[in-house]
Amino acid sequence: MNEQKKTLVLGASDNPARYSYLAIQRLRQFGHPVVGIGRRNTKVADVTIDKEKIPVTDVDTVTLYLNPTHQQEYYDYIISLKPKRIIFNPGTENDKLVELAKEKNIETMEACTLVLLSTRQY
Repeated sequence: MNEQKKTLVLGASDNPARYSYLAIQRLRQFGHPVVGIGRRNTKVADVTIDKEKIPVTDVDTVTLYLNPTHQQEYYDYIISLKPKRIIFNPGTENDKLVELAKEKNIETMEACTLVLLSTRQY
């Protein structure tokens, strides 16, 4: 669990009631570098959330907090990042994106980022 895994939080929010907000907080507590993409330019802790699909390198994990309909515009972007894995948090399950990821040998998992972190499985 000591390994830092650069994580893109897609669907990031500065609303403390949102799971993406909690995920950013916990990822940072565990020392993981975080990039946030959300509806507006804002900030959570020391993490800048961008509205645009910014270029990012060395992404280990993309964790999704967008429903499948809103994921569609990000398919090419997510695949272009060449992450090692994509985490589909509850409510974000998407067979089409799983299929696209598998074609590029990207691991996919239906899981909760917060649970993975709290059980040290991240």
